[in-house]
Amino acid sequence: MLGLVFGTAVIAWVVDFLTKEWVLASMTEGEHRQVLGEILQWHFVRNPGAAFSLAEGSTWIFTILASAVVIFILTQVRRIRSLLWAAALGGLLGGTLGNLTDRLTREPGVFVGHVIDFIQVWGFPAIFNVADIFVVGSMIGVVLLVLANIGLDGVRHTDEPKRAAVDADPDATQPLDPEDRPDGSNGRHGERPGDRH
Repeated sequence: MLGLVFGTAVIAWVVDFLTKEWVLASMTEGEHRQVLGEILQWHFVRNPGAAFSLAEGSTWIFTILASAVVIFILTQVRRIRSLLWAAALGGLLGGTLGNLTDRLTREPGVFVGHVIDFIQVWGFPAIFNVADIFVVGSMIGVVLLVLANIGLDGVRHTDEPKRAAVDADPDATQPLDPEDRPDGSNGRHGERPGDRH
């Protein structure tokens, strides 16, 4: 699963990086370009906050949080045995690294760099980028996997096997009658029925 995790992460990071470089090369900050009328526009802004331009002014905090997410995923990656978990965590890793790259390399400086945002959708209150799409989409996938009780190993963890075993043999947990005991004892300190006087 390592290949799927890192492959998804690389695709997410590369697409995010190339689209941001295109924006920097072809647009000026604050410029609008209509793609699908008012429904979809390119609107170049520099975002010092979190995904979707939230919490502006706390750039260094989100740099630390993004680094922590990357480290956590890397520590868990060898436990992954599920295609769904591999795709979800790979997308989350790539998207997080995409915005973290901006925070480390863009102006105004290391750890406080502003993220390049440019996707504006009608009715949505924030401008975002490709990395944000991967981050949010992957987090939705993670939540669904957790709600479905699917572990990193791909196994759905429920108590159904235990219930099935009880349903198949309901007497398995019941004490045996004295007549049914292999040694013929009645359960009283090993006494047999004929031993009592």
